Amino acid sequence: MSQADKAVVLLSGGLDSVTVLMMAKARGLECFTLGFDYGQRHTAELNAARELASRYSDHPHQVIQLDLGAIGGSALTSNAIEVPTAGVQAEGIPVTYVPARNTVFLSIAMGYGEVLGATHLMIGANAVDYSGYPDCRPAFIEQFEKLANVATTAVDGGASWTVDAPLMHMSKAEIIAAGVSLGVDYSLTVSCYQADSLGRACGVCDACRLRRQGFFDAEIEDPTRYQPGVIPQV
Repeated sequence: MSQADKAVVLLSGGLDSVTVLMMAKARGLECFTLGFDYGQRHTAELNAARELASRYSDHPHQVIQLDLGAIGGSALTSNAIEVPTAGVQAEGIPVTYVPARNTVFLSIAMGYGEVLGATHLMIGANAVDYSGYPDCRPAFIEQFEKLANVATTAVDGGASWTVDAPLMHMSKAEIIAAGVSLGVDYSLTVSCYQADSLGRACGVCDACRLRRQGFFDAEIEDPTRYQPGVIPQV
């Protein structure tokens, strides 16, 4: 395929990112998936991403080692901050926000894409369910695309970059319905912020609540594997 046909897709192992991968494939893009072992609370999502990539990606999954836990500041990287379980926060920036995460991830994806000859970066950022995250908003994606086009060989005759977040304005139910239509097996995904070693969900964190509500709203059976004794909440 030509340069313009290649895409680097950020694949976390969760529901949103695999839907983006399948959307990219439906567009005819040659997909290279990229994940990050960044010091998150559990590695179940990394295992899920490998399994998803083996089924759906065009190339072997790449995992980059980082240590965002060294700077802390998030319930997902610091044991000093508890993962909220009382319900989804209506306003403000949740403590599950990881400082600079998407900026760092997209920067590395951009470098990987430049090596590959790719000009598409795909990310599952969503401003409907996660509007509190600064790096999941339209303005961030727009500005990063501008950055990519002044920070790479695009400034010297290279092809221009497209940074695409196709889920940005979709509800969780719409995302799930789209993924099911594209053949995604969501039972393979891990969204929970505190999944156990087998990838089973806690059923009460924000990610679990939003995910379960999405399946309910889409009128699709929830295939999530929950930890023993858990009563999932929305």
